[in-house]
Amino acid sequence: MRKKSSKLTISKLFVLVFFFAFLMAIIKLGYVALSTNVDGLNLTEFANNRNTAKKTLYASRGTIYDVNGETIATNANSYTLIAYLSASRTTNPENPQHVVDKEQTAKALSEVLDMDYEYALSRLNTKNAYQVEFGSKGRNISENKKVEIEALALPGIGFSEGSKRYYKNSKMASYIVGYAKANDKGEIVGEMGVEGYYNDILKGTDGYTEYQKDAYGYQMGEPYVIEPVSGSDIYLTIDSGIQLILEDAVHNLEENNNFSWFTFSVMDAKTGAIVGSASSPNFNPNTLEGLTNYVNPLIGYTYEPGSTMKIFSWLAAMENGVYDGNEEFTSGSVHVSGATIRDFNTAGWGSITFDRGFAYSSNVGATYLALKLGTKKLQSFYENMGFGKKTGIELPGEEPGTIRMKYESELATASFGQGITTTPIQTLQALSTITNDGIMLKPYIVSKIVNEKGEVTYEGKRTELGRKVSSESITKIRSLMNDVVYDGLTTIWRPNNVTMIGKTGTAQIARPGGGYLSGSTNYIRSFAGIFPGDNPKYIIYVSAKQIDGGAAAVAKVVTKAVESIANYSNITEQPSEMDLSQIITLKNYISSNIEEIKTNLIAKDLIPVVIGDGKYIINQFPLNNSKVLVGSKVFLLTDSKNYLMPDITGWSTNDVMNFCNLTGLQYKFTGFGRVASFNFAIDTLIDLSKTLEVTLA
Repeated sequence: MRKKSSKLTISKLFVLVFFFAFLMAIIKLGYVALSTNVDGLNLTEFANNRNTAKKTLYASRGTIYDVNGETIATNANSYTLIAYLSASRTTNPENPQHVVDKEQTAKALSEVLDMDYEYALSRLNTKNAYQVEFGSKGRNISENKKVEIEALALPGIGFSEGSKRYYKNSKMASYIVGYAKANDKGEIVGEMGVEGYYNDILKGTDGYTEYQKDAYGYQMGEPYVIEPVSGSDIYLTIDSGIQLILEDAVHNLEENNNFSWFTFSVMDAKTGAIVGSASSPNFNPNTLEGLTNYVNPLIGYTYEPGSTMKIFSWLAAMENGVYDGNEEFTSGSVHVSGATIRDFNTAGWGSITFDRGFAYSSNVGATYLALKLGTKKLQSFYENMGFGKKTGIELPGEEPGTIRMKYESELATASFGQGITTTPIQTLQALSTITNDGIMLKPYIVSKIVNEKGEVTYEGKRTELGRKVSSESITKIRSLMNDVVYDGLTTIWRPNNVTMIGKTGTAQIARPGGGYLSGSTNYIRSFAGIFPGDNPKYIIYVSAKQIDGGAAAVAKVVTKAVESIANYSNITEQPSEMDLSQIITLKNYISSNIEEIKTNLIAKDLIPVVIGDGKYIINQFPLNNSKVLVGSKVFLLTDSKNYLMPDITGWSTNDVMNFCNLTGLQYKFTGFGRVASFNFAIDTLIDLSKTLEVTLA
């Protein structure tokens, strides 16, 4: 009996334990079923992520145009290289759809894409991967490079299509436009210039597609799609015709002179619109070749401006009632607070009037006027003219400069543009008072913004910043600026076909440890000009640092550019050697017979560079509707892979890059200047697997 009782007791205990465990499991199951969060895990989100696929649909980035609607920056097709590794893709062994020979494939790709062989092979040896990509070397592949890879007929190699930013005219206005490139997520992001400043407006709003998938990853049912909204288009105030003239001026200066940097900008005298801005050094936004300085010279270069500031110190004296143009002073030198201020002609010109002192750019005359004014009045006038603060133009990275003067010696040097710093855009803004009867205009770079529906959402326009100078003073200073060009010490700033008034500037360069650099080239040469003189249409400002040809070298290219702009804008006052026939608009030559187009281009005094021995043209550069100057090269790619090496001696880096971009040839530069030598034999078949090594001089 005891044994029977013992067995019964054990059985009841087991049942009780089992019932309790079962009850707890039911409670837990109910909690899990009713709760959205268990042990810190959101079950709803977890389930959705396991069963829902979502893919971003990137918005198309807006196009950047010039003021006339000519394309400057747009989107172009680009490709990402993909290698399929899974043998499951191949159903017919005679036609493999996956990578079969990894070593041979890695070798071929590394040669075409200038990729490390070991890296390429490591990607192809990735374990348990259906497909792989090849990092930065395998992204943003051009159409030409894609065709070259496809010609290798490598099993398992494919491409996914995307887009990249393309700059039609290469280096043109690169610091104004900036550049945009794809980030790691595949988004095109603007950096520098208008691309960076208006990135959010240009990029638009991304969409997405979302769908349910089964356990094997296949789509179930119709996807839910939110369409992307394309970015807005931006029309700049830049006129490509004028910009091309400025770029040519910069190029000519580079050809004949050595200098640290050079800037050349043009503003509409009646609206404040920046119609052109070129500089050197420069860079190609398509390749970022030459990009070593991220500062936009127009708004970010701050330096002591020199004697162009005499325009404003003379105006300050007039506006404060201390100016008598017929009053005389002794030129040559003057002592101020223990310092000696000298004219550039240290002997001076004897006793001269203040009117004549402006024409002769007398530092001594400027000093006497500044002493009459005092530091407070001169500084206040400079600041009222916009110096010492940002203009607010629609570009990133603008600098305010510094306008500070406390002691008499600082007051004296500030009167002729030393000891203070300004930017080119500030000078252009201040000069607008002279072309608008004393009213200052705000400079701007965007003409209009148009959304994807074609609606104008923003329009740039003339913005008045108030009267800064009286009409009487404006009339007087324009007369004095006329004397500088036509009755001063030099004739180098006189264009042949239009009158121009202006003021020269020569500033010493500050030494980092204090004082100024010595030597004949250690100056910043500048010129502020307005033309036509009687009815101003444009304001120009140029500056060059450490140029070996001095002011004469700058004046030579600037006056020629002014003549060209006057012709282009039909504001000539006298006959000129240059006419509008020197600017030629290219057409679309693709699919045309090569011999016919060659003859046509030669007749227009252009230089056709034919690539390949084919009969028809399949690509060209510059593109359709591009404006070029007489004597420019036009590259024509034919329907043949027989690329013979031309003699590129004397070519510019831009010419070499255009040639290589069309052919898909890799290149490398050594030195600066024009092509002096290169490693390929002339008139031999180009081996696209090798790199063109170019020595510049």
